[in-house]
Amino acid sequence: MEADAVLEGLDPEQRAVAEAVRGPVCVLAGAGTGKTRAITHRIAYATLTGVVAPQRVLAVTFTTRAAGELRGRLRRLGAPGVQARTFHAAALRQLSYFWPKVVGGEAPRIIDSKIALVADAARACRLSYGRTELRDIAGEIEWAKVTQHRPEDYPAAVVRAGRKAPAEVVDVARVYAMYEQLRRERNLLDFEGMLELTAAMLTESPEMARSVRDQYRYFVVDEYQDVNPLQKLLLDAWLGDRDELCVVGDPNQTIYSFTGASPDHLLNFPRLHPEARVVKLVRDYRSTPQVVRLANGVIGQARGDAARRHRLELVAQRADGPDPVFHEYDDEVAEADDIARRARKLIDEGVPASEIAVLYRINAQSENFEAAFAAAGVPVVLRGAERFFERPEVRDAVVRLRGAARAGADAETDGMGLIATVRHVLTGAGFTERPPDGTGAARAKWESLSALAQLAEDVAVAHPGAGLPEFVAEIEERAAVQHAPTLEGVTLASLHSAKGLEWDAVFLAGVVEGTLPIIYAETAEQIEEERRLLYVGVTRAREHLSLSWSLARTPGGRKGRRPSRFLDGLNPKASTSTPAPVDRSRRRAAKGPMPCRVCGRPLTAALERKLGRCEDCPSDLNEELLASLKEWRATVAAEQKVPAYVIFTDATLQAIAERGPETIEELAQISGVGATKLTRFGQAVLALCRGETWPTEPGLQD
Repeated sequence: MEADAVLEGLDPEQRAVAEAVRGPVCVLAGAGTGKTRAITHRIAYATLTGVVAPQRVLAVTFTTRAAGELRGRLRRLGAPGVQARTFHAAALRQLSYFWPKVVGGEAPRIIDSKIALVADAARACRLSYGRTELRDIAGEIEWAKVTQHRPEDYPAAVVRAGRKAPAEVVDVARVYAMYEQLRRERNLLDFEGMLELTAAMLTESPEMARSVRDQYRYFVVDEYQDVNPLQKLLLDAWLGDRDELCVVGDPNQTIYSFTGASPDHLLNFPRLHPEARVVKLVRDYRSTPQVVRLANGVIGQARGDAARRHRLELVAQRADGPDPVFHEYDDEVAEADDIARRARKLIDEGVPASEIAVLYRINAQSENFEAAFAAAGVPVVLRGAERFFERPEVRDAVVRLRGAARAGADAETDGMGLIATVRHVLTGAGFTERPPDGTGAARAKWESLSALAQLAEDVAVAHPGAGLPEFVAEIEERAAVQHAPTLEGVTLASLHSAKGLEWDAVFLAGVVEGTLPIIYAETAEQIEEERRLLYVGVTRAREHLSLSWSLARTPGGRKGRRPSRFLDGLNPKASTSTPAPVDRSRRRAAKGPMPCRVCGRPLTAALERKLGRCEDCPSDLNEELLASLKEWRATVAAEQKVPAYVIFTDATLQAIAERGPETIEELAQISGVGATKLTRFGQAVLALCRGETWPTEPGLQD
C-alpha cells in the first residue's frame, strides 16, 4: 500500500494524528471518534514513509481483544510486522527471554489467580475467610501492588485513598505480607510482579536495557487514562530518555480508578512534555445525534475543575435516529421481563441478536435477565463467563479443522470455497444450518459452532484467497490471545466489561439510586466515576437506547427507590412501561441456598437468610418504618409482659422494614413471621407499613 493511500478517508483531526509521526503526541479521543483508526493509520504511515521500521514499533493496549484488533488492522494497512500487545504480554515475553541471561536459574511460575495463595496466607495468619472475602482481599493486594505500596505501607495508603478494606486493615496487611513471603518461597510470580520485575531488570541490567530499547524505538499506548503507576513505571523503563511516544485516551471514560488506574498520566502529559502535539477527536461516527446528545448531557453535568478543563463535547456525524427512551417499572423482575420482550421485538424487526446488549452496574443483576430471556426464547451471551476457546465443542471443532487442513481438505473440497469447507468440517462436530429448539446446552453448542462458521465468512471477505490452513492459523492466533468471534445472542454484561464494545441497541438497566451511583460511592471523586460509568454505557449504543429503573427490587416489595441523580434534567418524560404478560412458570426453580437478592451470593448465615441479602450489601431500609415497628413492639411487649424479642426479633423487624410488605401473603414470606404471629400481629404490622397507626390495647392484639 502506498503511504498517501493510508491518509485517504481520514477526517481532518484523524489525519492530523496520522501525520504526527514524531513524538511526543497526545490524542484526546472521545467515544466513537475513530481513535483506533487514527492510531493504526499513524503507525502504518510512519512505517510506509520510512520513519520507523515495523519491527521497531510496540503498540500497547489493555486487552488481548484490542491487541488482536490492532494487529489485524495493521496487517491490512501494510504494516504486518508491528508488535501489538498488552502490558503483561509484552513484559512476559521480555522476562522469559532475558531471565536466563540476566538472573539465571529456574524462572518463577506465573500464577493466573491469587486466590489460592491468599487462602494459604490467611491460614498461615490464623485468619478464616470465605471465598468472597478471599477474592476481595486478592483484589486489594492487586491494588496495593499496582500503586506501589508494600504491606507495611498498606494501612496508611488505604486511609489516604479513602478506600474501604474488605476486612480489618491490619489483617489485610498481615495477609498481604504473608502472601508475598509464600510467593517468594514457592518461586511464584503474579501479574503485578511480572511488570515490576521486568522494570527492575531493565533498570539494573544495562545489557537488557540496550537490547529492549534497540528493539522497540516507537511506542503507542492506547487507553492511556487507565494506566496505573506500575504500568507507567514499566513504560518509562522501556522509553529510557527517549520521547517517541504517542498516548491515546479519553478522560471521560476513566472508570477503573478502584484498581489503581489514574487519568493523571493522560491529563498531565502536555505538562510533562511541553513540546507534545495535542489532537482532540470529537466527531462521533458511532452514535446517532439523539444518543450523542444524551451522552453529552450526562458528562456535561460532571463536577470538578479537571472534568471541566478536559471535557470532550462529542459532535454527531450520523443521521438522525430514535430518541432514547426511559422506562419505570414496579420491580426488577418486571423490568427484566419487559426488556426481554422489547429485545425480542427488535430481533423480529431485523436487528441481529448479537447487536443487542443489556448493561448493568453489578454482575448479580444478570440473574433476572438470564431467566427473562430464557422464558422469551432469546439466546444470550454472558460476558465474563467461560472463555470461548476453552469450551469443549470449540476445542473439538478446532482439532477437526486442524486435522482437515493437514489432510488437504481444501483439495478434497476443491471449488467449495473456504466458507463451505469450514461448514462441511463443522458438520462432523454437530453443526447444522438451522439452530436447535430451546435454549439449553444443545443451543449453546450450536451457537459456538455457528460463531466459527461466521468467522470463516469474515476471513473469506477479508482475505479472498484464504484456504483452510490460513483459517486455522487465524483461529490459533485468536485462541492464543482469547480473541473470540462474535456469538449470536443478546449480550448481558456489566458496564465495566462493556467498555470498548458497541451495539446497535443497548438497554441500560437498573439506573437507580444506590445502584448507579453504587451505594458505597461516597466521595465526590467516586460519585464522578460512577457518572462516567453511565456515560460509557450510553456511548455503547449506535441507534437504539433505553434507560430503565424499578421502584422495588422484588415483586411486592416496597416501592421506595428513585431514578439515578445522573438522569436529573435529562429525562424529558419518564414513562411507566406496562410489561406484556410473561409465563414465569417457565423459569427454572432456584436450587441450593437462597441467593442474596443484591449480589447473588448464596446465603448461609441465619441473619442473612432472614434479611434475604448479605449483611454488607445495600438495602432498601425504611428507617422511619423500622422506628415505628420498634416502638409498637415495645408497647405490645410491655402490655403482654414478655421480652420484646418474643414479639419479633430485631432482624425480623429489619427485614419487614426493608421489604415493606403490603399483604398478609407478602408478610408471611419473611423469615420469622410464623402462622401464630401472622394471626396475632399481622394486621398491625401491615397498618404500620402503610404509614397508619394501630391501637395497642391488649385485647386488640389477639
